[in-house]
Order: sequence, then structure tokens, then C-alpha cells
Amino acid sequence: MAETDPKAMQDLTSVVQTPLQQMQDKFQTTSDQIIGRIDDMSSRIDDLEKNTTDLMTQAGVEELDGENKISATQKS
Repeated sequence: MAETDPKAMQDLTSVVQTPLQQMQDKFQTTSDQIIGRIDDMSSRIDDLEKNTTDLMTQAGVEELDGENKISATQKS
């Protein structure tokens, strides 16, 4: 078996590590962006739920067991 040149191995390692590090950095950036967008979406959904609840309260609609029910004053 032929001996491997340490310099050649170092060069090969460097050539492989650089693109792998760049790819890892890109994945990390993309992951951070996705997490940021999910957090933003979650915040918007929370705001939407609050606004919907406020509008239902103003309209006299009550929520009962996850189903919408018109209050007694609205039925007649």
C-alpha cells in the first residue's frame, strides 16, 4: 500500500471542509429565517384570535364548548 502524502491529505481536507462549512452556514441562516417567520406567524395568529374574540364579544356572541352560540339576547 502506498504511503499518503500528509500535505496532499491536508489540501484535500481543506478543499472538502470549505464547501461543507459554507453549506452549513447557509442551512443555519435558512433555519434562522424559517424560525423567525414561524414566530412572526404565531404572533399574528395570537393577535387574530384576540381580535376575533373581541369582535365576538362586541357582537354579543358567546363561545360554548368550542362552538359559537348566539346569546339569549340575540335570539329574540
